[in-house]
Order: sequence, then C-alpha cells, then structure tokens
Amino acid sequence: MNDLERRAHRHAALGDPTRLAIAEELLRSDRSPGELGDLLGLPSNLAAHHIAVLERAGIVRRGRSEGDRRRKYLQLDRAVAESLGLAAPAQAEPVLFVCTHNSARSQLAAAAWRRAVGAPAESAGTHPAPRVHPGALAAAKRAGLDLAGTLPRHIADVATTLAVVITVCDRAHEELEAPADWWHWSIPDPVGSTAPDAFDTALHDITRRIAALTPEGTDT
Repeated sequence: MNDLERRAHRHAALGDPTRLAIAEELLRSDRSPGELGDLLGLPSNLAAHHIAVLERAGIVRRGRSEGDRRRKYLQLDRAVAESLGLAAPAQAEPVLFVCTHNSARSQLAAAAWRRAVGAPAESAGTHPAPRVHPGALAAAKRAGLDLAGTLPRHIADVATTLAVVITVCDRAHEELEAPADWWHWSIPDPVGSTAPDAFDTALHDITRRIAALTPEGTDT
C-alpha cells in the first residue's frame, strides 16, 4: 500500500460517525475498550468492530497498563491524527493532573498546560513522594518550564472539582477508579526507566497531547 492509498484508507475508516467519535474521544483521553463503549453507549461487540477498523487503518493502537498489567488502553496515533487534521479543542479551564507520586509526570503536565493553554493547572498524587524528582526538574528546565519551589501533594488536599481532571498514570487511574468524565493519558513512568531521555520523552508526549487540544499549542 503506497502513501496515497494509506491516507485514503484512513479517511475511509473515519467516514463512519461512530468511528470519528471514537477518534475524537481518544484525542482527549486514552480509554480501555470497556470505558470507551460505556462512554459512547456502544454494545461491546459493536465497539470491538469499530475499534478493529481503526486499528487496521493505523489510527488507533493498544498499550498495556503499567498498573494492573492486564488492562489495555487505546491510544490515538498522534502523528496520524495530525496528518488527518483531527482536533478536539479544549476550553481554557482549570485542570488537575494526577499521578501516583506527583513527582514527575503530573508536575510536568501542569506546568506545560499553564504555558500552552494559559489557564490554571494543579497537580497531585495518590501516594506523594517527598520531593519532585531531579529528572523532572532537569527536563522542565531544558524545556523552559519552571518547577522551582513545587512540592508533591496528596489528591485529598486538592479540589477535584476543577473543570477537567486528567490522570497521567495508569496506577493512579485504576486505583482511583476514575469517573467517566475524567480524562486519562497513559504515559510511561520515567522514574522507573533506564533510558537517559525518559523524562524528556514523557514531557514530549505531554506537550504533544496538549498541542492537539489547543488551537495554537506549543511543543517541545
């Protein structure tokens, strides 16, 4: 299949309103197949059919949970989404980012959101670490983000009534049994990685997701 045929195949896959709705939801939030079916009111067999079509077209892929190691999360291929012009603009509303230790991903996400969206963003953890991880501080500095003076906080100490709550950690998402109106970004934990650029990679994923939700989003 050449590039023209591949693009035509992807556009055809999105020609169905249900599949377009799935793609637009996944632009905002990663979802397990069950979560996606419940959210869109689809029977499991119909949800599976539409997801399979999007997978074959290379628009959607599955990733295994870092939490229970059994659950699979559906993710939109960001490069494909950009090439197809998919967009789901977010409002400039306050956001709370949540991960387990509130020492890396959620801290980076809140700082990146504030810069790109120009709206307040907080972060919290289910089991806060004593301090922000040095790797997160270094990645933030390289990207021009300021995490100076930030400290991990417990989610119980932060209002979850903000406009949008986004879990950026599979473990936290599953531990909290996140409500359907929360978003989830399944971002690998850079703290447990041996890759030298793990924190930069996590931040790149975060900023790319934010850019897809903002008309003039920025990327690092």
